[in-house]
Amino acid sequence: MRRTGPTNIHLRLLVAYLRKQARAHGAPIWRYVAELLLKPRRQRIAVNISKINRYTNPNETVVVPGKVLGSGKLEHPVTVAAWSFSKKALEKIVKAGGKAIYIHEFIEQNPRGSNVKILR
Repeated sequence: MRRTGPTNIHLRLLVAYLRKQARAHGAPIWRYVAELLLKPRRQRIAVNISKINRYTNPNETVVVPGKVLGSGKLEHPVTVAAWSFSKKALEKIVKAGGKAIYIHEFIEQNPRGSNVKILR
């Protein structure tokens, strides 16, 4: 059988980093995010801004183990950490007063993964 999962070297390095941080800080949330990122492309997670708006409260932190897309409206400030963002999604998050950061940057800020929601 052929190998499934990502062939992107940056994604594979991120998964290795997530697993290392999960072991180092005793944070199983990063191991779970790594498992979700290892899925094949056709099963990878894509979340719209409208879903982030629906399932979060103001000033919460969300991790999306995939891509954030720009469909919908964001009505409150939220910190979103993801593998990638569309241009429209970045604009809408910043316009609402939130922050869009990449997962590896977020791990450096919050290595234990406390007070974080995972959207899938």
